[in-house]
Amino acid sequence: MNKLWGLLLFPGLCHTTTANAEATPALCKASLSTPVWQPLNGLAANTMDIQADHVEVLGVQSAEFTGDVQINSPSMTLLAQSALIDQVQGLLDARGPIVFQDQQSIISSSGLNANLTNNDLNLLGAQYQLTQQQGRGKAEKLSIGSSELNLFNASYTTCPAENETWSISASRIRLSQEEGWGETYDAVLKIYDTPILYLPYFTYPINDQRKSGFLAPSIGSSDRFGLETKTPYYWNIAHNYDATITPRYMSNIGLQLQTEFRYLTEQHQGLVALEYLNKDDSERLLDERYLFHWQQSSQLNEQWRASIDVTNISDDNYLTDLGSDYANKTDTQLYRTGLLSYMGERWQTDIKVQNFEVLGDHLSSYSAYPQISFSQTNPFVWQGLNLTLNGELSHFKNTELALNEATRLHIEPKAQYLFQDYAWSFLSELSLLQTNYQQKGDFTDTSFEESVSRTLPKLRLYSQINFERETDWLVENGLQTLTPQLQYLYVPNKAQDNIGLYDTTKLQDDFFGLFRDQRYSSVDRIASANQFTLGATTRVFSQQNEELFNLSVGQIFYLSDEAKPSEQKLTASAATLSTQSTYNALFAAEAMLHWHRRWYLSTGVQYDNEGKQIIQSHITLDYKGDDKQLVQVNHRFSNDVSGNRIEQMGLFTSMPINQNWHFIASFHRDLETGRSVELLTGLQYQSCCWAFQVTGHRQIETDLNQSITGIDQDGAVFDSGIRFNFVFKGLGGKSSYDAQKLLQQGIFNYRRPYFLNN
Repeated sequence: MNKLWGLLLFPGLCHTTTANAEATPALCKASLSTPVWQPLNGLAANTMDIQADHVEVLGVQSAEFTGDVQINSPSMTLLAQSALIDQVQGLLDARGPIVFQDQQSIISSSGLNANLTNNDLNLLGAQYQLTQQQGRGKAEKLSIGSSELNLFNASYTTCPAENETWSISASRIRLSQEEGWGETYDAVLKIYDTPILYLPYFTYPINDQRKSGFLAPSIGSSDRFGLETKTPYYWNIAHNYDATITPRYMSNIGLQLQTEFRYLTEQHQGLVALEYLNKDDSERLLDERYLFHWQQSSQLNEQWRASIDVTNISDDNYLTDLGSDYANKTDTQLYRTGLLSYMGERWQTDIKVQNFEVLGDHLSSYSAYPQISFSQTNPFVWQGLNLTLNGELSHFKNTELALNEATRLHIEPKAQYLFQDYAWSFLSELSLLQTNYQQKGDFTDTSFEESVSRTLPKLRLYSQINFERETDWLVENGLQTLTPQLQYLYVPNKAQDNIGLYDTTKLQDDFFGLFRDQRYSSVDRIASANQFTLGATTRVFSQQNEELFNLSVGQIFYLSDEAKPSEQKLTASAATLSTQSTYNALFAAEAMLHWHRRWYLSTGVQYDNEGKQIIQSHITLDYKGDDKQLVQVNHRFSNDVSGNRIEQMGLFTSMPINQNWHFIASFHRDLETGRSVELLTGLQYQSCCWAFQVTGHRQIETDLNQSITGIDQDGAVFDSGIRFNFVFKGLGGKSSYDAQKLLQQGIFNYRRPYFLNN
């Protein structure tokens, strides 16, 4: 029998309920097999296309359609066995079985009635499936309005029908597209059809809009904390302000309150965090314990920028005892910095206020109030020379040290000649380093002086040549480059023991550090130099310009004994010198080998040629397989870290077991003391509708009030613990977990060598 069809002018029904813009994880796509609905081609607005086996016209404004009825509008499609339309009253009544579909959902029902005037639609005995996000369920009655969906005596879950792990049954579920949230009344949470929890009222997100409410809690247990629970509450204050308030209960310690306030304006963005513990039951000698953190960046206009980064804690062991998201357990000092910067066409000026809080049994550092520095970003050009002027004015203060106050003025004019060509380049620089100090304090039995003026010239000559050739090593039709480098550096020797150390420390002596023009940060010490540095870098590239190998080697050759590094070594913050030896005749090398698309090798070494000893070394072997497979083995050695010899070996692994299960682990062992220092392992399960993580750790505890050399390796204290995270997807919180992020929870975080890509 031929189909009957007609085109009627009716207001279009509009179902604008819910869609979550978040991409569905790959493992969930199988349950979203329903194709996304598309409107009928050529259908004009405010019209309906109706097809049926039979049609009976009832008067002038009504009609009854029977037999495989299909109604299409610009916003939906309706399949039914029969439908009655009354255009006078604006009513549509359909009988089933009925299938209703729009861009967001597909609904099966036994009956439908709608008011075409105000776009209200009701379905009875409905089963619904959201098509652009995880979400389905049943309802005795389903009501669709212009901007919301109401379900009565209904259920909701994000699990597939063949494996319904959890569901919510409620007397009413309201989904508002305009508000972006769902509401449930008289709800019961069920796990495998077993009632677990009754909730008179709660809300959950259905799109990216924010709303106040509780986030997914976490629970754990450890030797230090005992039973630990966190229950975050998110407060959506305004569209550009929000806060998170987290009560953290630790049975061995007490109740801690963690708060974070975030803000975003046209010129400023930042956060303020406060963690507060009124009484620590595990530390009887301590009263209240707290952490304060303020971080802000501001763009005042096109030239002016400002930033603030301040962290303050109640006691030195706060981070090692309680941990925090705003500082690392291994931090030995906290930074407090305020910076105002001006960036002009030729000059950049920074006005900085800085203070360091040194943690543990160590001398405190100097505060800079203020430190004004200027640098010339666009040089003056004269006779082919680039002329620049840099400098700073700083005032330092520390009442605990012998030198308790100092003002430093440093001016550094520089003349530079630079020639660059494709095959080679040459750079020559002549600088004049002029520094003046006004120092205050107790000069008894010291060589310090109240007023010091120091003037030093500096000459630097640097050149490199670029070679390249075709090669078949490691890869067919590859390209190998060779870049020899040569530098000469001269700074005359000058006694500087009459100057305190305010913000100066020794820089790293790796391969790239060999070609610096200074040995120390800042200018309190300017190392003498009369030396050549010779080095070279070779690289191998594939036809796709992928770097497969590089090797860099270099060494400093001293032309006079007085230019060799002093046998005295800077001590941090003490404004004095110690007699610990330093290293000279430096040789350094760095290398990388990527001989297979999944394998990477990175290594480096620093060697004292005269002392015949390794200063530092590191080696890292990485395997990166498909589907987030990861294995890393690393070894690091340092001959002197605060007077201690360090040699450690570590292992990281992250392995998917199958589509749902993922395993991670890390292990670090100190080879000098012959003991493990950290063990972390975790297991994750993730499906379409729920996810679960469990991690266990055993790591050495640190007491910053005790010096490193005073710790008895046999008396070390370890903390062991376990933590759980659980989330029902579609009810707020994280929609998925990244198992590899668990590797960031340990003392030794997983780090990729710089050449690895995601």
